[in-house]
This record gives sequence, structure tokens and C-alpha cells, in this order.
Amino acid sequence: MTQPAPLPSALVVAGPTASGKSALALALARRLGGTVINADSMQLYRELRVLTARPTPAEEAEVPHRLYGVRPAAAAASMAWWREAALAEMAAAATAGRLPILCGGTGLYLLSLTEGLSAIPPVPEAARAEARSLLASLGASALHARLEALDPETAGTLRPGDGQRIARAWEVARGTGRGLLAWRREGAHSGPAPWRFAALRLDPPRPALRQAIAARFVAMLAGGALEEVRGLLALGLDPALPAMRAHGVPELAAHLAARLPLEEARRRAVLNTGQYTKRQATWFRHHPLAESAHTHIIHARVAGMEQFSERESAEIFSFVERCR
Repeated sequence: MTQPAPLPSALVVAGPTASGKSALALALARRLGGTVINADSMQLYRELRVLTARPTPAEEAEVPHRLYGVRPAAAAASMAWWREAALAEMAAAATAGRLPILCGGTGLYLLSLTEGLSAIPPVPEAARAEARSLLASLGASALHARLEALDPETAGTLRPGDGQRIARAWEVARGTGRGLLAWRREGAHSGPAPWRFAALRLDPPRPALRQAIAARFVAMLAGGALEEVRGLLALGLDPALPAMRAHGVPELAAHLAARLPLEEARRRAVLNTGQYTKRQATWFRHHPLAESAHTHIIHARVAGMEQFSERESAEIFSFVERCR
């Protein structure tokens, strides 16, 4: 009997913001002949190079980087769009003899590859517009309270302050007549991607991560973050768009509108980013890119930051070589 062809291999480098994912992915791409593929929902937007800490032009020239800065801020990216784009880039990398290295902290994007997408039908634009309008006018907590009456099952799984997911749950319930969790129980309309994945999860100590976030935001300010936000605001975009809620954008926008001193804007941005990374770390601990018939996930926790010791690097490269 003919044996089925082995699945192609891909590597996932995941973890919270400022944990050193990009540095590790770049090092791995250099060593292994890889293509780095963005799995961060904010690094997709071309107007946000500084505030999303996208790879530098020099880094992008050194090894192939894909799906960075490919969407205008005015065009919100969906998980389904990212999945198809990522699969296309993975296939192109493999055809070129390169190892796809998915790098990012958007866990749901990664799960869309390893588990597939749930069978949620397209949502009418009117429902999307209503959700955005309500989020902008009422705020996340008030919209969450309304969602509790409309779809209590889904509302019970969401934090009252998580505006993006609350708005998504609202638009699905209003646009389809069924709640988000009810649709997810229907199973996946697209199965796991036909790839063999090895996953590295960075999990640095909280104090070190907080220091890295603070230092990085200072560097962002020195690197033109204010000018970047000024340019974004000049586009006159819907404030509910994802790019308008990227870390640092609301705080620096408030400073530019003379509502916050720069130091207070910096303090709030660092605090909010730190709180987000705590939620990211919790998410990765409870959603471990589960195995399925088409995936083989091997997990490693790497206590790393922007730089990795020689010993840590040797352990990481050894781990990846064993998984290929």
C-alpha cells in the first residue's frame, strides 16, 4: 500500500507582546533558511510600523518577511482573511525550499490554522455597522450589558472591557439570529491546515516583561510614534476600527488632542499594554494550540526577551531541528 506523503512542516513562535518573538523568529530564519510570516493582528496594518514594533526594513531585507504592513488601516482584517493569506505564504515558502515560521501573539489566528474556522455565516454589513456604532457611543461595558440580554451564553465568556470581541458577538447575534458560541458548537467549516506544526511559546517573567514594555514604548516615542498617530488620525477613520485601538494609539491620540500630558499618555499606554500581555499569557496557557488529526504540536516555554543566551539559543535550535 502506498504511504501518504508526509505533511510539510512549519514552526510557530508565539507569546505575549514584547517577549522577544520577532528576535527569535529572525534568528531561526537565519539559521534554518526560514520565511517569517506575521501572525499578529496589528502588524498587518501598514500605517503602524512603529507602534506595533514591526521588523525593521533591514530585517525584512535580511530574510523574507510576509504579511507585515499589507493592509490599510481603513480595511479591518478578519481571521478568515488572515488564514487564507497565511496558508498561501506558507505554501510559497515551502515551494521555495524555506521553512515557514509563523510569528505573533494573536492566538486565535494560530488556532485558525491548527483547528480550523467555525461555521459562522457571513454577517450583514448593517449588523457590523450597528456593532461599531454602539461600541463607539456606549462603550464596551454598556454594550456587554446589552449583549447579556441578547446572547447571555456568549456574554458570559467575555470580559466587559473587551470591546472588539463584544462587538463581534453582537454583530453575529444580530446578523444571524444565533449566538457566537452556538455557531461554534456546530464545528469547523474548514479543518486544520494540512501541516505539521512545532510550537515555541515564549513566557518571560512578568517583571522583565513590564520593563521591556516600558523601554520599548520610550524607544517608540523616540522613533516617531507621535507622528505615526498624527498621520493615522488625519485619515479620519472610524474609531472602532482595529488599527485605531492598537496599543498606544488611543493614549497618544488623547495627548495630541491636548487631553493628556505626554508622560501620562506614556504611562497609560505602558500600563494597558502590560495588562494585555497578562491576558495573552493566560490565553496561551489555557489554549495550547491543541493537537488534531492534521497537526502535531510540541510545546516549549522559553524564558526569553529581546536577546537569548548562547545556551538558550542552542536549546531552541536543537528543539526545532528535532521537530522538522
